Amino acid sequence: MSSSVAPRLSILWSFARPHRRTLVKGLALALVASALGLATPMVTKHVLDALGSASSLAGPVAALVVLLVVGAGVSYRQWTLLGALGERVVLDARESVVRRFLRATVPGITRSPTGELVTRVTSDTVLLREAAASSFVGLVNGAVMLVGSLVLMGFLDLVLLATTVAAVALVGVVFGLLMPGIARSQKQAQEHVGRLGGVLEGTLRAIRTVKVNRAEERMTERILADARASAEYGIRAVRREALAWTTAWSGVNLAIIAILAVGAWRVGEGRLEVSGLIAFLLYTFALMDPITELSQNMTALQSGIAAAERIRQADALPSEEVAPSAGPGSGAPVRDTRGLRKHRELPALHELPALHELSGPQELRDDVPVLELRNVTAAYGPDAEPAVRDIDLVIPRRGHTAVVGPSGAGKTTLLSLVLRFLEPTGGELLLDGRPYRDHAHADIRARLAYVEQDTPVVPGTIRDNLLPARPDATTEELLRVLHDVRLTEKVDGLEEGLDTPLATANVSGGERQRIALARALLATPDVLLLDEATAQLDGLTEAAVQECVRSRADTGAVVTIAHRLSTVVDADTIVVMEAGRVRAQGRHEELLVSDTLYRDLVESLRIAAVTGAPVT
Repeated sequence: MSSSVAPRLSILWSFARPHRRTLVKGLALALVASALGLATPMVTKHVLDALGSASSLAGPVAALVVLLVVGAGVSYRQWTLLGALGERVVLDARESVVRRFLRATVPGITRSPTGELVTRVTSDTVLLREAAASSFVGLVNGAVMLVGSLVLMGFLDLVLLATTVAAVALVGVVFGLLMPGIARSQKQAQEHVGRLGGVLEGTLRAIRTVKVNRAEERMTERILADARASAEYGIRAVRREALAWTTAWSGVNLAIIAILAVGAWRVGEGRLEVSGLIAFLLYTFALMDPITELSQNMTALQSGIAAAERIRQADALPSEEVAPSAGPGSGAPVRDTRGLRKHRELPALHELPALHELSGPQELRDDVPVLELRNVTAAYGPDAEPAVRDIDLVIPRRGHTAVVGPSGAGKTTLLSLVLRFLEPTGGELLLDGRPYRDHAHADIRARLAYVEQDTPVVPGTIRDNLLPARPDATTEELLRVLHDVRLTEKVDGLEEGLDTPLATANVSGGERQRIALARALLATPDVLLLDEATAQLDGLTEAAVQECVRSRADTGAVVTIAHRLSTVVDADTIVVMEAGRVRAQGRHEELLVSDTLYRDLVESLRIAAVTGAPVT
C-alpha cells in the first residue's frame, strides 16, 4: 500500500476500530462461509467419481446438503452481524459530528454553509456504512476466497491454473489502474453535493427575497451547477467502474473458454479426469464471487474513504474549551442559581410574581460590576482587521445600558465578546470581577440571556422554543412570560396552544421576536442582552415590551444594541460606538449636547429630546 493511501485508510479505520471485535466475528463467519463454498466443488467431484465407480451416492449427497444448510445459516448470521455493525458505525459518526458541530466556536461553525455541514451528517455517513463495516471483512474474505480457489484449482491441475492466473492478473492490473481515478471522481462528486446542499439551504431560507427579485431561474442555475458537476464526476466514476467490471467479466469468461479448450485436450490425453475438469470449471465459475466481492468492496472503500475524510474535517473545527467551574472556596463570588435549576413547587397562577422578580438572591456587592471590558480588542480572524479596539466598558449589576452607532461600528461584535462567541485578541473581560478565562463557557452563558436581531427559532413547538434555558419551567411560568410580551391572546388562538409547531404556525416575524424575548425573560438572567429585539414590533407592542425591559432593568442588567434609537432614549447609560471604538458615554440629554455623532443619529430619526422640543 502506498504512503499516500495508508493515512487515508487509517482515517476510515478510525471509525471501525471501536467495533473491531465485531469485525473479527464477522470475518470469522465470512471465512467459514467461504470454506464451505470452497468445499462444494470438491464434494461435487466425489459425487461424479461415485457415479463412475458405481459407489454409493448417499455420503457425497448428504455432504452437499450439510454444506448448503450450514452455509446458509452462517451467511445469515454474518449478514445480520455486519448490517447491524454498519448502522452502529453510522450512529457513532453522526453522534460525533453533531456533538462537534454544537461544541464548535461560533466563527468556526459559521464559516461553512449550513447545508454543506448537514451533508456530513446525512449522505456522507451513509457512504461510510458499507466501507467501515463490511469492506474490511469483504476485502479479506474476498482475498482468502480468491487464494483458496486458486490453491484448490492448482491441486486439480497446474496447467489449467496457469491459464486462470493469467486472466486474474489481467483483471488485477486493470483494477489497479482504474481505482485511483474512481476515488478522485467520487470524492469530487461528494464535494459538489455538499456545496449544493449549502447553496440550496441558503436559497430556501431567503425564498421570499429570491421571488421578489425574480431570481428563481438564476438561483436554480447556481444550485444546479453543483448538481451537474456532481453528476459529471459521478458519470466518470461509473465509466471507470464499468470498464473495471467489464474487464473482470471478460477476463473470467476468457479463462473459462481457455480452460474448456485446454481441459478437453488434457482429458483426451488422459492427464485429467472428467470429474476434475468439471470441478475445476465450478471453481472458475465461482471465481467471479471473490473477484466481484473484491471489486465491490474496493469501490465502497474508495467512497468510504472520501466520506470519512469529509466527516473528519469536523475535527478541525475549533471547539470551545471547557474550563473548570468555580467551586466553593475558590475565592470567587458565587450567585445562588439553585432555584433556576430545580423544579419548584409554585403557588397558584394569581399568586405568582412577575418573571422579572424571580431572580436568585444577590450575594455580590452592588459596587462590583456584573460585566467589565478592559482595553478589549478583537478580530474575526488572525489576518482580519480588528472589529473592535481598546474597548473599556462597565456594565453595572442593575440598570439599562444601550449601545448605539452606525452600521459596522462594532455593536454586535461587542455582544459576541460578552457571550464568548468571540475571544479577544487583547485585553480581558470580567464577570463579577473574575476574568472570563477562569469561567467555563456554559457558566458564563448561564448568567446571560440573548435575543438575536434575526430571532431564529428552535425546531419544535412554541413550548420547545421557550424552554431551552429553563427545561423545568412550568406551564404557568410560560404563560406568565407570554403575557409579559403580549402573546397570550395569540397562543390561546392556536388550536394546539403551546404545543403548536412553529414550522406550521402562522406566526409573524414580530411574534417570533417576542417568543425569543419571552425565552430570555424566562431564564431570569443576571444580564439580558438584546440585539435590536423590538425591530419588528408595532408601536403599541413595542411600548409594552419596553415597559417589560424597564422592569427587568430594576432588578438586573439589560444591555441593548440599538439601531433604532427610540428604544434607548431612556437608558441609564448610552454608549456611542464608531469604527470599533467607544466614542462617548452618557445619558440621552448629555450626549445630545456633547457628541455630534449621537446628535446626528438622533436627528436622522427625528427623535425628540426629553424636554419634548424637536431636535434641530
